[in-house]
Amino acid sequence: MHVLMVLTSHDRLGSTGRKTGFWLEEFAAPYYVLADAGLAVTLASPLGGQPPLDPVSDDPGSQTDSTKRFHADTELRATLAKTEVLEDISPSDVDAVFYPGGHGPLWDLPDDRYSIALIESLVAADRPVAAVCHAPIALKNVRNPSGSLLLMGKNVTGFSNSEEAAAGLTDIVPELVEDALKAAGGHYAKGQDFAPFVVVDGTLITGQNPASSAGAAEALLRALEV
Repeated sequence: MHVLMVLTSHDRLGSTGRKTGFWLEEFAAPYYVLADAGLAVTLASPLGGQPPLDPVSDDPGSQTDSTKRFHADTELRATLAKTEVLEDISPSDVDAVFYPGGHGPLWDLPDDRYSIALIESLVAADRPVAAVCHAPIALKNVRNPSGSLLLMGKNVTGFSNSEEAAAGLTDIVPELVEDALKAAGGHYAKGQDFAPFVVVDGTLITGQNPASSAGAAEALLRALEV
């Protein structure tokens, strides 16, 4: 089976002058869950090439077993440096998609037409779609084959308003994930801040925060019956 992981290409945290991008744990943990289960994993991003890494996610205090494994994995690091251009991906070749978070997706994924078309194709084919932390923002403008918003009436989670407040970025991000998911008609739920929490609604899988990354990937495996 073939899983596509879509990472952000956005590297600026609003007008702060600070860098952002994807969150390392949210990429590394799901990648190894999927790859260790024998799935083929392709990496893509809107612009292709090396996606920007949020430097905070690579601080010593943010390291986990998965991020340490990533740093020792020269093959994966080389593959990450050459992500495919999302526009070039054929949805028919993909069995499922996983979107890692980080703040970058808030800026470049909600309105990316290739991302929207990819998710809409997978939804129409009843194939799993997973996103974690800030990445569920990529779902807000996706529509069902009937034309209704994908999230309308769906159970969903993502980075909560209280977690964004704890990160000190409420007034910097272009929109709050929790608010956006609710505005799109989603039935938003959350667990404790920064603790694992995954919501599964049919083939739609969402995780609340970095701690939910591996759990979301494990739910994706179950959806694929691997």
